[in-house]
Amino acid sequence: MKKYIAEFIGTMVLVTLGCGTAMLVGCDAANGGGYILTALAFGLVIVGMAYCVGNISGCHINPAVSLGVLLSGGMDVKDFAGYVVSQCLGALAGAGILAAIFNLGSVKDMTGGFGSNGLAGVNGSAAAGLLVEIVLTFVFVMTILGVTSKKGGHGSFGGLVIGLTLTLVHILGIGLTGTSVNPARSFGPAVVAAISGNTDPIASLWVFIVGPLVGAAIAAVVYKFLESK
Repeated sequence: MKKYIAEFIGTMVLVTLGCGTAMLVGCDAANGGGYILTALAFGLVIVGMAYCVGNISGCHINPAVSLGVLLSGGMDVKDFAGYVVSQCLGALAGAGILAAIFNLGSVKDMTGGFGSNGLAGVNGSAAAGLLVEIVLTFVFVMTILGVTSKKGGHGSFGGLVIGLTLTLVHILGIGLTGTSVNPARSFGPAVVAAISGNTDPIASLWVFIVGPLVGAAIAAVVYKFLESK
């Protein structure tokens, strides 16, 4: 149970700080500084949480990462289900916290949807959005599997490497899809946005669930092949 609570907390913090930063600074291509701040926010949260709850749950805080670990033999189906439920609930809690802060303080949401993902950067193309999310998640999960591998992992530097990689994929992905690579991170803000009257993020939510999961599955298969004798 403690590892599920850890995943809940980690995902809640990820959405609160990552999406919250995006809401404050915006992600318009005309303002590249917003890209960097948002990318750093997501990456730094991973670094912080890796050293906070990593020793309890492994700090997946992402269903795609949990799927990669499952397919690599690092966890069983029961724990996978528990992790995913905890992550989604944590994302909802994080988005709920943002809704309370921004609504009570009458703060303008620069993203228009609690930092939810969308397809505006790819001109509404679901196919392009899927490809972006598959590729970026593949890179992210491959890095995680390599860093945490028992055949030469990077020990105490793992959290830093993973956080920097998440920052990297955000730098490219923000202008295209807002960068999900995490179904829970997309789910929470989209649901809260819909409750608040903006149903646009819900319409494309499937892209940000399917894409990351497919990318993670490919990463797990490829990494197992590369690591095998």
